[in-house]
Amino acid sequence: MKSTTFILASNVLLAFASCPFSVNQPQTRSVTDGDGFLDQFVVNDTNVFTTTDTGTPVDDTVSLKAGDRGPTLMEDFVMRTKITRFDHERVPERVVHARGAGAHGYFESYRDWSNITAAAFLSEAGKQTPIFVRFSVVGGSRGSADTARDVHGFAVKFYTEEGNYDIVGNNIPVFFVQDAIQFPDVIHATKPSPDNEALNTHDRAYDFVSQNPAALHTFFWQLAGYGIPRSYRHMDGFGVNTYRFVNDNGDSKLVKFHFKTQQGKASLLGPEALALAGQNPDAHRVDLFDAIAAGNYPEWELAVQIVDEEDVTRFGFDLLDPTKIIPETIVPLTPIGKFVLNRNPINYFAETEQVMFCPGHIVRGIDFSDDPLLQGRLFSYLDTQLNRNMGSPNFEQIPINRPRNIFHNNNRDGAGQQFIQSNTAAYSFNALNHGSPRPANQTQGKGFFTAPARRVVDARYVREVSPTFLDHWSQPRLFWNSILPVEQQMIVDALRFELANVESMQVRANFIHQINMVDHDLAVRVTDTVGIDAPAPDPTFYHDNTTTGLSIFNHTLSTIAGLNVGIMASSNSTDSISQAGSLVSALKAKGVNVMVIAEKLQSGVNTTYSSSDASLFDGIIIMDGTQGLFDPIASSHSSLYPPQRPLNIVRDAFYYEKAISAIGGGAAVLGQIGINGTQPGVRIVGSTGDEFVEMFESDLKQFKPGRYNLRYEDAKYFGKGKLCTAKLANYQFKLHDS
Repeated sequence: MKSTTFILASNVLLAFASCPFSVNQPQTRSVTDGDGFLDQFVVNDTNVFTTTDTGTPVDDTVSLKAGDRGPTLMEDFVMRTKITRFDHERVPERVVHARGAGAHGYFESYRDWSNITAAAFLSEAGKQTPIFVRFSVVGGSRGSADTARDVHGFAVKFYTEEGNYDIVGNNIPVFFVQDAIQFPDVIHATKPSPDNEALNTHDRAYDFVSQNPAALHTFFWQLAGYGIPRSYRHMDGFGVNTYRFVNDNGDSKLVKFHFKTQQGKASLLGPEALALAGQNPDAHRVDLFDAIAAGNYPEWELAVQIVDEEDVTRFGFDLLDPTKIIPETIVPLTPIGKFVLNRNPINYFAETEQVMFCPGHIVRGIDFSDDPLLQGRLFSYLDTQLNRNMGSPNFEQIPINRPRNIFHNNNRDGAGQQFIQSNTAAYSFNALNHGSPRPANQTQGKGFFTAPARRVVDARYVREVSPTFLDHWSQPRLFWNSILPVEQQMIVDALRFELANVESMQVRANFIHQINMVDHDLAVRVTDTVGIDAPAPDPTFYHDNTTTGLSIFNHTLSTIAGLNVGIMASSNSTDSISQAGSLVSALKAKGVNVMVIAEKLQSGVNTTYSSSDASLFDGIIIMDGTQGLFDPIASSHSSLYPPQRPLNIVRDAFYYEKAISAIGGGAAVLGQIGINGTQPGVRIVGSTGDEFVEMFESDLKQFKPGRYNLRYEDAKYFGKGKLCTAKLANYQFKLHDS
């Protein structure tokens, strides 16, 4: 069985290891929603008797039988009801975005934006709107691993006073296809094999990309750190498609949505992500839940790029093409608000699994564009919800999906109808109910309206791709130029891994041809290892343009709250455990999750070496008194942990770019694996104290400090000069104060 880290198709069923950072929650919790709306649906089972769904008190622990050893009787309605309900507990999982995690919070507008949009939730400085956010992986099933290389979903539901508004986006600003009609194709190419349900998807996935180069841009993003974020808290989000802001006068502007993490961007390394998938496949959902439970509420800033309608093709590409970004060097971001996640769900199924997002959940002041991917999404998402809700159109009545304002329409009946409709004249127009409910429009009822300026440019019926959509290589080149050399190396390494798992030589050659149109050096570095002859340069789309905001590794984290630190101690050294205790207090005061590791569980020890791995931590501290753990012979014969586990934790932490500090004699282990304390993010100190904690915090904020192991044959590609200054013309829409 080949291992894989590939994007949509890399979700391997893994043995579930316990997470050492899980917060133990009581069986019954109370929660107050931001506006109290969900409180009415919370069930409190404290100090009550068991009943059937119809309210009859029963004993459902033993079935009704003819004698204590006799057969179970068919008349046992308690048993039949209990098992029937159990048999129907599950609903169809999402075709894509099946595995996810969510949280409640609020959005706060920075100011009154009514000069550019009539959206009520953006109409006042400091105005807060309840939200629910769901993060996800795109391709894996509900049983897949969080850390598989993939595009990640980032969907936000705003419960506004004028209806629900959904931004259904990803953590990558571009998509695989330009037209929604190809969406089934890309998913079929990256889902498990239809003959044996195995995840041997490399040939089909890379065949698809080599034949559909519009997908190249997204592939470049996910092969870099964006495909393997450190956590949901450490990734940005994007609306992907182009939308419109429309003000009350009907004036409209094109907009792109950005969610900028305020924790700082951070990613894993490829081998680290693979290891973490085996150690803790729930790493991302646990991280989000535990951060909120600890009061370390994650925040994002909502920003937009705003463009005049007539400038849709001004920049050398088409803003309606979802495989393109608007470089921030051309159109800078305009921050319009922030959102904070501060409440965990009470029940995963009732909230995170049943929440249903749709780009068609729209409000007055925001409108669609003619983006062909968006146009298809408007149908697909609604259709998917009908499937997931067993064909019932009443999924909007599920509590997590209900709008906070009162809703009125002539929709009726259907499975799972929750309301008793009293209007007998359920049609428009009517006289029997005085014409109510009445149509709302731009001037009456503050209704949604389409921007009057929106019009069809070419009314001919055609099945053609717009000529403005045909450049598939310039923007992947822009991405490549705009990230650090170390991130370029990540893409090289990922492609070497991926293409080595592609069995078809033709598919390999076709894909190399495509990336050679982006960058010749990249193609050469990959061909070195995958048995394909290096192609000649194809400079048609080569350029030196760059933009800002694309690199992950050139930022430091703004906070270490929620990061995981392992302190390596020894059960044979009480001093090491007691000294670790003082560090625990100091680091926990900064919001860090700290685990003291030793051979055996005892007072002051949280976990053992047998259940630990470097991938579980963002940094490690090796205490004085641990020297005996790292003797290669002795540690290979210990029955308390796998052979050389303590040594391997340190070695892997170094290769995974973790922050490493060694105290006193604990430094002895570093020399055994070639670490001398001069490398970035590695410290050797004589003792601990406030100064040490501050230094270690600095190392954690750097996250990946720059030790990434460069292959000898790649060294010549590094230090080739600083990134070039962008040559693209500046463009910025001037906002006017309202």
